[in-house]
Amino acid sequence: MKTKSNSMSLINMQCHSIKTPHTRISKAILLLVAIAGMTGCKSNPDSSTATDAPPSAPGLSLGIESVPNLRDLGGYETSDGATVVGGLVYRSNQLASISPGDMEKLAQLGLKNDYDLRTEAERTPLPDELPPGVNNVWLDVLKDASGSAPTNLLALLQDPKEGNKALGGGKIEATFIKSYRDFISLPSARTAYRELFTSLADQSKLPALFHCTTGKDRTGWAAAALLTLLDVPKKTIMEDYLRSNDYILPLYKEVIDSFVDGGGESSIPQAIFGVKVEYLEASFDEMESKYGTIENYFSEALGIDAAAQKALRDIYLESH
Repeated sequence: MKTKSNSMSLINMQCHSIKTPHTRISKAILLLVAIAGMTGCKSNPDSSTATDAPPSAPGLSLGIESVPNLRDLGGYETSDGATVVGGLVYRSNQLASISPGDMEKLAQLGLKNDYDLRTEAERTPLPDELPPGVNNVWLDVLKDASGSAPTNLLALLQDPKEGNKALGGGKIEATFIKSYRDFISLPSARTAYRELFTSLADQSKLPALFHCTTGKDRTGWAAAALLTLLDVPKKTIMEDYLRSNDYILPLYKEVIDSFVDGGGESSIPQAIFGVKVEYLEASFDEMESKYGTIENYFSEALGIDAAAQKALRDIYLESH
């Protein structure tokens, strides 16, 4: 198959990086996403992400073009009528290839801490770029992830026929669903999220930002867990989660179009680069089946007791 852009050629050059028979599947997929996002998919952002205007509703992109999925978790209403305080904690995609102008916008957030949830393979080629004085904290959620991956996952998106065989028929979706369950069960995930939420309960470390590669999966669960603890309705949380599709899928349009134009199932790249309700539901199901409630998850899985949970609510909620 002939590529349609330099981005696909660059992806092909990177295929050697995961051609080992024992590659871990979650990490292989995430490396694919990181590399594809680096290789020419940042141009022509959706107009909704390229404006200097502040968001008009909770959960919208801050309009920083280099970091389109950077969003404030504040502004949402809880079930009892309180509001999540804005300007304290942000969710984001990877902080790489930041333009000088966008770096100035990042600096205006006044961040004290940046929590990077990515793997070493993702961080190494694309280290965080931050304003001066922001503390960078690495929390590898998927450090303990395991499982056999396709031996040439990147190349499969350039060979739609083989990609359909290896990833179609719900196979790639099943991989992501397993990863979302891993966010609850993996020891490395419990360690990472424990440190993240413990830090977010310390007002001296705020404002803060947490992110992974696209800001949709590991970041998606972190945001969902925090908002659930704050008693934001699940419908609202799911809407916030799905909004990543608005800001991330356009970044991979060339990769997706090339695969589909060559006969690939459109569901495959959509499943890799986007989010689905069933993904986040898998995390909730794993959490509820193991711990019953979000409070028990925080206390039993993460070691964050009732007092620390109350500290999170006290910091992030304001009553009317």
